[in-house]
Amino acid sequence: MVKLNRIYTRTGDAGTTGLVDGSRVSKADARMAAIGDVDEANSAIGAAVAALAGADPAARLVVIQNDLFDLGADIATPEGIDGALRIVPAQVARLEAEIDAMNAGLAPLTSFILPGGDAAAAALHLARAIVRRAERSAVAVGGLNVDAMAYLNRLSDWLFVAARAVNGRGEGDVLWRPGASR
Repeated sequence: MVKLNRIYTRTGDAGTTGLVDGSRVSKADARMAAIGDVDEANSAIGAAVAALAGADPAARLVVIQNDLFDLGADIATPEGIDGALRIVPAQVARLEAEIDAMNAGLAPLTSFILPGGDAAAAALHLARAIVRRAERSAVAVGGLNVDAMAYLNRLSDWLFVAARAVNGRGEGDVLWRPGASR
């Protein structure tokens, strides 16, 4: 378990940060960019939880936030470290089952949808876009846990479907109208 007595350590003042194995890398390293994007996604999900004010799927989002800390630890741990905290297939499978359950009650899409609608749905769409960036950053690192990569890919789908569910089960979706402003 983590125990922090001090928030600042001064160890990063020169522009480096430590990985789980004790090695130090530049804060501009691709691995650190991916961790930062996962952290930003987690923060955006926290904003969505606040916008939901306890309504569904707030509790499931808190579980996802915990998973994202696991994911950050996974990315911060170079391959070959025994006993490392890694994303596992069961976490990906849970997302898939939840996507299927949420999607079952939604009308099929007839158009692409614009990010928006209900304030909580808009927050979920913003979190989805940030998760997609985190996934691109993780791909740039290369050689990461395949389950971590699958988790990020599935999470953006989860957030999309959750936004539709929050938008009146898709009834409040804002549909794209190609060329409507010409």
